[in-house]
Amino acid sequence: MMTRILAVTNGYVVPVSSDPISGGTVVVTDGVITAVGGPETVIPEGAEVVDAAGSWVVPGFVEAHGHLGVHEDGEGWSGNDTNEMTDPNGSRFRAIDGIDIEEVGFRDALRGGVTTVVVKPGSGNPIGGRTVAIKSWGGRTVDEQVLASDVSVKSALGENPKRVWGDKSKTPATRLGVASVIRDAFVAAEAYAAKRDAAAAKEEPFERDLGKETLAAVLAGDLLWDQHCHRHDDIATAIRISEEFGYKLVVNHGTEAHKIADVLAEKDIPVIFGPLITSRSKVELRDRAIGNLALIAAAGVKVAITTDHPVVPIDQIRLQAILAVREGLPASTALAALTSNPADILRLQERVGALEVGRDGDVVVWSGDPLDVDSRVQRVFIEGRPVYEPSADGGAPKVVERWERFGRDSWMG
Repeated sequence: MMTRILAVTNGYVVPVSSDPISGGTVVVTDGVITAVGGPETVIPEGAEVVDAAGSWVVPGFVEAHGHLGVHEDGEGWSGNDTNEMTDPNGSRFRAIDGIDIEEVGFRDALRGGVTTVVVKPGSGNPIGGRTVAIKSWGGRTVDEQVLASDVSVKSALGENPKRVWGDKSKTPATRLGVASVIRDAFVAAEAYAAKRDAAAAKEEPFERDLGKETLAAVLAGDLLWDQHCHRHDDIATAIRISEEFGYKLVVNHGTEAHKIADVLAEKDIPVIFGPLITSRSKVELRDRAIGNLALIAAAGVKVAITTDHPVVPIDQIRLQAILAVREGLPASTALAALTSNPADILRLQERVGALEVGRDGDVVVWSGDPLDVDSRVQRVFIEGRPVYEPSADGGAPKVVERWERFGRDSWMG
């Protein structure tokens, strides 16, 4: 197979993990970054050269908490597979089984410079199911876009699960009940893991339980625990249960995380904050404020920014960062919250989140600083392949559509 080489040259390269480089070059070989440097960087023979003079070159953004493809934008109930609300313990459910990669949101992601999305089940159940990290374009099927299938399990505390199940007159109808469902599930998973391991030691057959296997993987540290929680008391409950069972907690949303930010910092618990530009649509959002993110970060908590797509359209993720900067978040922290921080939080840092040798060649060329509202995405490369590029007629950039591999102008062509 012929080696594919991409060289993006002459741009203002912002690796995020190191200092910016004027007149910089990024070289991607067979999908992986092989060089990041200044004007002296050697361009390999046979490389496709893209001149980024006058532009910024940054890593693709990482959306750390979205429902892209499982809650299809503009499709109503038919396209909403976010919550399987028939069992409060959905540990056996997997987000990947509901993802439609032709959802319009995937094209929006490219227009917004988002190249990686961690897709999560919803928050209707105390335990929602497994998440999956995928690239935002490039596969013939969703399976070809998977970056990591073993990322985390989505869980929810607070209003959503108590409302859903309380309306059914079933447990859990209170915060007490929600916590008990989670605890009971982990106790059962502990017993399952012990029996499984004992059977393996004796080379005896053992009946698998996919839900308990998932929770056993959380207990073993192989999967993170993505905890939907807004209010400070729910965040405290999330911490309490995580310490009882010893798993790695990631706070998702964190509307009131600023009220206990010092606790989160002491315990090294990160926060995936947002969405930032929504109404106070329920009681637990009454203290929602964009400026809370700056307070959380100032306390020393590692933060990422989420749109919770489609709650906020995924291409508006950097607008949220811009507004957070206006409300006191340092610009460098804001850019990290879109790139390296979500990668670090969700253990994807070996692949994405920075322009660094050895990571995937997910490169976005912007007309200027992404945190300048006037800047636009000009080109997007995922693993060195163009997925969003200038139109031949000089018009607005266009998505490199899947049907083009068949030589068609559309699926109907």
